[in-house]
Amino acid sequence: MANEQFSSILLKAAPWALTILVLGADAGMLVAFGPPENAPLLQAGAFTVAFLAAQNLLVQQDLRGHRISFNLADIPLVLALFYLPPFWIVAVRIVSSGLFYGGRYLRSPVGPLKSLFNMGISALGAGTSAAIVQAVGIGSANNPMTWLVIVGAIVITGFITTALISSLMFLLNGWRSMLKAWSGFALTLAGPLMASCVGLVFLILIEATPWAWIPLGALLLVIVALSRSYMKLRRQRHILNELNNFTSLVAGSVRSNRLIDATLGRLREFLSAESATVWVPADGRYPEIRLTSSVDDVGLTDLDPVPDELQQAVIDTSEPTLIGPRHGTPEQREALAAAGLRNALLVPLRSGDEVYGCLSVSDRFGGEMSHFLPVDLQLLETVAAHVSIAVDNSRLIDQLRYDAYHDPLTGLPSRRRSLEALQEALSITVAGEVVAVFMFDMDSLHEINDALGHEAGDTALREFARRLKAHSPAASFIGRIDSDEFILQTRLASTDAAVETARRLREEVQGPFEVGGVAVSLSAAVGVVTHPDFAADADELLKRADGATRQAKDTADGVQLYHAGLESESLRRIGLAADLRKALDRGRLEVHFQPKVRLDRDLDAGGAVVGAEALVRWSHPTYGAVAPEEFIPIAASTGQLGRLTDTVLDEALRRAAEWAGEDGPLPMSVNLSPRTLSDYEFPDRVAALLERHGVPGDRLTFEITEDDVVSGEPRLTPALERLHEMGVRLSVDDFGAGYSSLAYLRRLPVQEIKIDLRFVQGMATDDDDRAIVEAVLGLARHFDIDVVAEGIETHQTVEQLRGLHCEAGQGYYFSRPLPPDRFAAWLDGQGWNRGQARLRVV
Repeated sequence: MANEQFSSILLKAAPWALTILVLGADAGMLVAFGPPENAPLLQAGAFTVAFLAAQNLLVQQDLRGHRISFNLADIPLVLALFYLPPFWIVAVRIVSSGLFYGGRYLRSPVGPLKSLFNMGISALGAGTSAAIVQAVGIGSANNPMTWLVIVGAIVITGFITTALISSLMFLLNGWRSMLKAWSGFALTLAGPLMASCVGLVFLILIEATPWAWIPLGALLLVIVALSRSYMKLRRQRHILNELNNFTSLVAGSVRSNRLIDATLGRLREFLSAESATVWVPADGRYPEIRLTSSVDDVGLTDLDPVPDELQQAVIDTSEPTLIGPRHGTPEQREALAAAGLRNALLVPLRSGDEVYGCLSVSDRFGGEMSHFLPVDLQLLETVAAHVSIAVDNSRLIDQLRYDAYHDPLTGLPSRRRSLEALQEALSITVAGEVVAVFMFDMDSLHEINDALGHEAGDTALREFARRLKAHSPAASFIGRIDSDEFILQTRLASTDAAVETARRLREEVQGPFEVGGVAVSLSAAVGVVTHPDFAADADELLKRADGATRQAKDTADGVQLYHAGLESESLRRIGLAADLRKALDRGRLEVHFQPKVRLDRDLDAGGAVVGAEALVRWSHPTYGAVAPEEFIPIAASTGQLGRLTDTVLDEALRRAAEWAGEDGPLPMSVNLSPRTLSDYEFPDRVAALLERHGVPGDRLTFEITEDDVVSGEPRLTPALERLHEMGVRLSVDDFGAGYSSLAYLRRLPVQEIKIDLRFVQGMATDDDDRAIVEAVLGLARHFDIDVVAEGIETHQTVEQLRGLHCEAGQGYYFSRPLPPDRFAAWLDGQGWNRGQARLRVV
């Protein structure tokens, strides 16, 4: 919290710091230039008036999405560079810009920051130009070199002021606004170039005759008036073109059933608004409709930033409303500010004389200086009229309701509509039938999105929905209730028939299909629940279907019928999640240790211990011993896995240092999840713990299963390489039970593999298992990788492994995982603490 507060204060202070730096640079220029002996007060006053007048004659033109500004203040700047000393150029710009921006600050609530910043960069630009001219030197007004120096000084100043303005925009609005400022720099450079050229013409003519300023001033006023008229005509033409495009868009959207989606998105774009909303209040049996297109969301949402009371007032009065710093009542501005908005436009939606809703847009892009104008309100009214003409009231509301209750990707009913349909089905009882609900949870959607992109994922969802509709029983209701979850509701003869139907549907929907030339396999886990057997209402039925679906992921056929036992399992899981957090907070988890030993030596001969594996254990006050296979997935799904891993690692390294032998700390192995390795900060935490306990990196081994190594390789490689640089070792756990491709052994920094216990334990009775163990040992010798055999439980297995020249092993034959005090006693029994052991890291 303290870091967040400090960051917030820093972000607020940074723009002020930049502004003070600019103003300080202005003061420094005045000191550096120093006041000349003569004070041309008459000339300074005249130039102050000229600058002030020129700043009020700003000419702007839109071109290719950029606004080119012809700042006429550059015209008197050209003359000032020729006639005034540098000190007075800066002083005059400070006075004139102070009067100009000070007046703007008093007229409109732009805030002191931007006024002071603009005043500062105006003076800094003039001072920079003066410094360049003074350093290079100029000749007569008719000398082309003089022209080149003055124009070059103004252009260089443009670079500097653009850099300062973009820096302030970055501090206020982020890096996108800074990039936008520089992307339009080449076009905006036309303004200073043209203004400086006009200023040179003025200079040449005034040098010819002082009276030339009279016709030149009149010509300048005419040019400004004509430019503004042209700008107004261009804007009117732009609005007419936008309205024409919008009309075509509305007509096409009505035919394609995408009216509101297209309308709100386009409306938000050409009004440069952050959000656009349509609101239709509840009417009789129809619920409230609220759809918003926001710059931060891809589709439509029901999150409306504009306060309800403002929209209701527009519907009640049937009057369009513009709310901003200089528009709207104080109460309206206060309500808008309370919602965190700067400005908004609201217009009624009509069908004939009836007002049935409200169309609104809020917050124009550009920060606190950008606001909606009355002309924008007129444009929004015209848009609302087009929408009302395109579709009558009933069709518009029907379309809105369809959008609100259907998924735009698959066209299936949404979660809200699915719940309503389910409740309607439960309200009708038919003898000899059950209402069966199937929940389908698509497998591997995240992997498809990651590997092939979200467009491929969308294609997979549409294909899954198509297959489900094609093979579902007659009169079934199908809906999409979450990103990768679908629901199918139908009536069947019995619960047994529901289970058989679920198995058939799962077989029908799974199977490969092609996306962009790549074969993608579809499959799903299916949860089944029936009414009236297991649920009384729609919410309860859907909740139980969800629980059955989670369990279906662990079943052989991917189908699970809900039963009462699942409820208790879900409650147990929820309780364990809360208790696990408390156990971590209070240090109630234990770490047990199982030794790794050398197989070419007997334990009683000494020197056989080569390390230990740290294994977390949890004794729950109610449930007793909770298996790691149960609480570790809970930790992963509730965001506690990082703390759990750090707790085990800290204890393991502490004990490694405590049980150090002659050759250093006891080598220690710790199991890791791919999710932990995906954490960018994890290697730094490992380094800190190694340093805290004084354990070298090569005395720590991280074990990760073979399946996790291969499936997560692209994400895990950076972390594994950083750990490898620290000397930490990587061990592939359960080797041989996962992927058949072994290419990762060359790509990744693997120093150890642990043969899966199923092969080790089967060696005595199964020749295939013995052959696999022998092949793994040969492969390890080829890659110069150490091998540990897991699950050793008999002396016969030890002898077989010795015969195959396997150096290290682990299992109940040597010791079960022991708590720290018993493991220390076990080590004492092996002579470890008496310095008789010789350590070899495997």
